Amino acid sequence: MDDRYTTTGKTTTAVLEHEAKDEANHDPITGEPGAHPLGTGAGAVGGAAAGAAVGGVVGGPVGAMIGAAVGGVAGGLTGKGVAEAVNPTEEDAYWRKTYSTRPYAANRTYEELAPAYRYGWESKVRHADRPWNDVEGDLERGWDKAKANSKLGWHEAKDATRDAWHRVERALPGDADHDGR
Repeated sequence: MDDRYTTTGKTTTAVLEHEAKDEANHDPITGEPGAHPLGTGAGAVGGAAAGAAVGGVVGGPVGAMIGAAVGGVAGGLTGKGVAEAVNPTEEDAYWRKTYSTRPYAANRTYEELAPAYRYGWESKVRHADRPWNDVEGDLERGWDKAKANSKLGWHEAKDATRDAWHRVERALPGDADHDGR
């Protein structure tokens, strides 16, 4: 059986179509493209913890349970909002186009620096309310796992990671981490 077919005037294969659907990252609830499970999850965990703490103080154990549920939902929605403010495709395109203007990029290809940029924008989503200086140590410890196949050490990746972090920070509304950016 031939797995080639035409869609929107372009000939493609079922494998390519499947890959395109995977890359759309559909929301499991709404089916809309562009789901942000990391931001939603991080927000939900933070919101649940905060809600449980406040609810526990005000209403005891029952208040803690209600606070955790309400805080989890509110935090999940907030986290999703922050994550949606970051479009990985746009970030990748921006850094691919401009990386060579950065001093740390001398004698490096975009492919070498791409994991560091990705780590920066993804980390800012996870730590939206924290300034760079507070998370830098955590990011350094997490780099070996996050870098995938990159051969860069943290000392070589740090500046690109910080650049991507601050670019996302400037794009987010407000100043959640109170550092003036």
